[in-house]
Amino acid sequence: MQSGVGLPVDGDWHYERITPDLIQGERVERVIHAGRTAYQSVVIQDTARFGRSLVLDDKTQSTEADEFVYHESLVHPPMIAHPGPRRVLLAGGGEGATAREVLRHELVERVVMVDIDEEVVDLCRVHLPSFHQGAFDDPRLELRHADALEFLEESPDEFDAAIIDVPDPLEGGPAYLLYTVEFYELVKTRLAPGGLLVAQSGPTGPAFYEQCFSAVARTIGAAFPKVSAYETFVPSFGATWGFVVGSLGPDPAALDRAEVDARLESRVGAGLRHYDGETHVGMFALPKYIRAAMAAERRTITKANPLFVT
Repeated sequence: MQSGVGLPVDGDWHYERITPDLIQGERVERVIHAGRTAYQSVVIQDTARFGRSLVLDDKTQSTEADEFVYHESLVHPPMIAHPGPRRVLLAGGGEGATAREVLRHELVERVVMVDIDEEVVDLCRVHLPSFHQGAFDDPRLELRHADALEFLEESPDEFDAAIIDVPDPLEGGPAYLLYTVEFYELVKTRLAPGGLLVAQSGPTGPAFYEQCFSAVARTIGAAFPKVSAYETFVPSFGATWGFVVGSLGPDPAALDRAEVDARLESRVGAGLRHYDGETHVGMFALPKYIRAAMAAERRTITKANPLFVT
């Protein structure tokens, strides 16, 4: 991850492998925390270009400069598409910024946030206040430290929307099994009629999308009757980033600019920096190569490779 060996130090460089053949580098001004939890490595650092950053297992999760782009894009398209989201499940999202965006919606009465890594959440509460902006103290938020799959297997709760904000599906990583048909099918059984699921789904740039995006879209499509996908550019990730929605009712891609803006005004109000009706329409206008890759996905699902489905 760093230019040297061992833990990062002030003045070092953070090198991140975007693909096996591409590395992005940034100077580290100050290391706030570096260590391991029971589940993953975690680094919180101030960097020269993107500001305070959270890095898990050598992959940037959020940065001060552009986290609003990612989190607004993840949360608002499915939330705005739903006619009245009141109960929301959030899997992951340790920074608290995803919860922050969900809680902007005045209709929301209850958010259950399930993040397996309590230590990461605690570190974020202390060191990333500009990310969560007090979301952890909102009385509508219920924080559970558990495996999201096990939580859903045991909980009878029903939700209007489920937001899956977990790290990429690295084999052996803490989120690997949250990208399977079995998990998406389980989420579907916990959604109320007309409910939606959205999952962050990895990079979509021409050199990157084969990492997991088209496979995630195909897998969610095996569980849900309606699937739509969209993307936005997140500079600190080094690529455009994809999101996939599985729906039991409304299709976010069918909303026009005026309708999105009207719903935002009545439910959310001011304060968003990235997302509005015009941005919404643009995000769902996927380029031809992505649409072709999604249509061509014809892999077979196995226990060893659970992302891919027939």
